[in-house]
Formats: sequence, structure tokens, C-alpha cells
Amino acid sequence: MKTTITWDGNLAFGGLSPSGHEIKMDAGQETGGVNSGPRPTELLLHAVAGCTGIDIVLILKKMRLEPVNFQMDVAGTRAEEHPKRFTDLHIHYAFEGELPEEKVAHAIQLSKDKYCSVSHSLNANLSASYSINGKQGSEEL
Repeated sequence: MKTTITWDGNLAFGGLSPSGHEIKMDAGQETGGVNSGPRPTELLLHAVAGCTGIDIVLILKKMRLEPVNFQMDVAGTRAEEHPKRFTDLHIHYAFEGELPEEKVAHAIQLSKDKYCSVSHSLNANLSASYSINGKQGSEEL
């Protein structure tokens, strides 16, 4: 996989993803950017959630289960010192539908421990929790 990112002036960068989608990035005004796109670190949070979300939906489909609704809330803690990397990430997976808790927990665990290439590419601890139809899951993953 390869891509090219081009400087668009000031602190903005953009390019096409290998799948042909335009991506813009910029810094905030507080650091000299003009806020014309998300920060690269924000894209990392989206990438981790998107990767695990895709894994989980595919695993649940193999179990012949499909959520009615599915949302992820991602929280990242960054180091105080440069390079200010993410040290900890927590994802809360909120599902709605007729989904057995043990199968949901198993799907999350498989994504977290085995399949999500994005989270395994980061040097951060990843924890997860979940709820089904508003009821908190019994396991912290």
C-alpha cells in the first residue's frame, strides 16, 4: 500500500488514499494552522474505531448476528512529552439489537487481540467496554 501526501501551504496537507478518497489534514489555529481539516491524531482515533468496527461487524455476521445500531466512543490519552503519542486508548462499543452478550464480547476480543491491524500498529494500550441495548456489559476487555 502506498500513498502520496502533498503540502497545501501553511500547515495543511492533503492527498488521495490508495482507494481514491480525498483526505485533508491541518493543524489548529492555536498552533498556526487554519483548521481546514482534521488533525492527524484525530484521524488515528477514527482509524482504530473504523478498523475494530469493521472486524466486529464481520465477526458478528459470521455468527449470523447483526446489530440494529452500533456506535463507538473512543477516548485517547496522550503523553505529556514529545512525541506526545497515544499511551492509552479506550473504546466503548454500544450495540442495539438481539445480541447475546458472550458473542458480542467474543467479537470485540477477537478484533482487539487478533485482527485489528490499526490498533496493533500503534504503541498504545487498548481497552474496551460495551453495552447492549443500553445495558453495560459484564466484562471489561
